[in-house]
Amino acid sequence: MNEPASFHMPPEDFRRFGHAVVDWIADYQQRVAALPVTPRVRPGEIRAALPPSPPEHGEPFDAMLADVDRLILPGVMHWQSPNFFGYFPANTSGPAILGDLLSSGLGVQGMLWSTSPACTELETHMLDWLADMTALPAQFKSTSAGGGVIQDSASSAVLCALLAARERATQFQTNRSGADGRLVAYTSPHAHSSVEKAMGIAGLGRDNLRLVAVDEGFAMRPDELARQIAADRAAGRGPCLVSATIGTTSSNAMDPLPAIGRVCREHGVWLHVDGAMSGTAALCPEFRWIQEGLEFADSYAFNPHKWMFTNFDCDCFYVADRAALIRTLSILPEYLKNQATQSGAVFDYRDWQVPLGRRFRALKLWFVIRHYGVEGLRHHLREHVRLAQEFAKWVQAEARFELVVPPPLNLVCFRFRGDDACNERLLERLNASGRVCLTHTKLNDRYVLRLCVGQTHTKEHHVRAAWDLIRAVAESLD
Repeated sequence: MNEPASFHMPPEDFRRFGHAVVDWIADYQQRVAALPVTPRVRPGEIRAALPPSPPEHGEPFDAMLADVDRLILPGVMHWQSPNFFGYFPANTSGPAILGDLLSSGLGVQGMLWSTSPACTELETHMLDWLADMTALPAQFKSTSAGGGVIQDSASSAVLCALLAARERATQFQTNRSGADGRLVAYTSPHAHSSVEKAMGIAGLGRDNLRLVAVDEGFAMRPDELARQIAADRAAGRGPCLVSATIGTTSSNAMDPLPAIGRVCREHGVWLHVDGAMSGTAALCPEFRWIQEGLEFADSYAFNPHKWMFTNFDCDCFYVADRAALIRTLSILPEYLKNQATQSGAVFDYRDWQVPLGRRFRALKLWFVIRHYGVEGLRHHLREHVRLAQEFAKWVQAEARFELVVPPPLNLVCFRFRGDDACNERLLERLNASGRVCLTHTKLNDRYVLRLCVGQTHTKEHHVRAAWDLIRAVAESLD
């Protein structure tokens, strides 16, 4: 009797096409430095090149892969190019890609320990490994009252922290909704926009986010924080969270955690610390000064998917009191009840995040750490910092440019000595060349160029070529 027709990909085809995809990725990694870093397409151009309706019958896989080159690649910003110096990096690596491929192949749904014990326990162990690798305070390890979990991004981490802070601030009040307009939070004007977004999502209102004044290095001022908290309390409001930053988005400024932490302790306010990109630097003992005062924090997050060669998405979110987070986010319907959960002996990471479902992200982190080893990771971080510091010296030595703020690590903020319009034209022409990608910010209301060294394969000759191009384009503006 003939079996019914199947439209699934047979194992032998999957094996053959899988090899083709890995070969394509390997070839891409070898040629990406020669591709224009920024896409040269107009809005709507890519969609216009796609068929107006889906195929009625399946198409050959070779045709799909060919269309990646023909249709997709021209519209890609090449974040993996060694000539990418924009934003913060979103770097990846061979072991991370292969770990992610295995995660996709396994198709694990890791919402509960019982739905995949390996997914949960490897994640717990990897977060403890990283806590040791970066010398985090003991309160953040799973062997304490706290622990770590992988979120998709620092944006989700700050939202979870804010929700837990909201619940803690309202637990002794009659109105426990936390959405009565009385709760307020605090951050730097140079912090990531996710803090403001979280205020809206959490129902606290974006108008209730206080932007605390910064010092000459663009770091949050603890005296101003204390003043604003006192003023809000006097006005009948409830301070619930302070979000400090290790390496602000604009300038990589380091908020003074010890002084901020003491203010938070004095006023009973939840302290969340966003390590974003720069937290990875703590793998190197000489950079661990950035974490001084982290023992005051109720929660902390940093992103291996930015600067630890682990492809997106992978944010490591730690809490000092996991019970506070779990009480905030846990809902247990009948269909999720099971003996392991009821025993209290396991972590169910669905209770540590907003979504129910979760991927097996710990696999790629495991692969990266085992492939590079701690010393291998340190080697590349140190080299990126060295290259950025060299670039800063070149800027300082060139009379036509100015260094806006001394770079603590691998982000350099600089300007061409001209007005904002001139600097904006400089950036536009640099990115239009396709040879580099830089981004900008505003510091003290001045247009500032940012060059961040952190892509996996960036070497000194790439940074030198970028500087030569910057000087040449600037000369054409004179």
